[in-house]
Amino acid sequence: MEQIIKYFPNLDQQQLDKFARLEELYNYWNEKINVVSRKDIEHLYTHHVLHSLAIAKLVDFKPNTQIFDVGTGGGFPGIPLAIMFPEVNFFLIDSTAKKIKVVDEVKNSLDLKNVTSQAVRSDSIKTKFDFILGRAITNFPKFLASVNKNIKKEGFNDIQNGIIYLKGGDFDEEIKNFRKKIKIHEISDFFDNPFFETKKIVYYRNKEF
Repeated sequence: MEQIIKYFPNLDQQQLDKFARLEELYNYWNEKINVVSRKDIEHLYTHHVLHSLAIAKLVDFKPNTQIFDVGTGGGFPGIPLAIMFPEVNFFLIDSTAKKIKVVDEVKNSLDLKNVTSQAVRSDSIKTKFDFILGRAITNFPKFLASVNKNIKKEGFNDIQNGIIYLKGGDFDEEIKNFRKKIKIHEISDFFDNPFFETKKIVYYRNKEF
């Protein structure tokens, strides 16, 4: 929690209270439905919450932005970002129903009215969004093929509508065919924790840079 305050010093008390409750909620639900590895649950705020919030360092989403979090698991990056951006609408999906149950319980406990969630595959969603989020759920070409149809053409944020993908390690081969449409941001530029040394944000848009 200290790291959240360190890197986001302008949070209001309501946001701070909600972030503080994440540990209790995820510890409780993770005992019932495993959505975070037992090794990682001890590092919830660094490995999951702060990792998710790296996206907030890339773009300050404007009110009424529509965001699609695909393969959210237990609610990452969607839940932390929904706390950060209470006037932005988030739609979280995962194909595993028990994971969405955890998302539902957390969002209800925190009264996150800007979050909707569903146990469904992305292929069946036809709605278009400003941004699609993913957190290393599959290789990038496969992810792009499944969600490219869901990107709205026109946007109003400071960066163009597209895909924001959290990824670690070496993935040059995955993106070689999309390089002109991709920008890579090192999360270590935002956070000085050693965990983020190999972590990146891949930002893709349909138009070349």
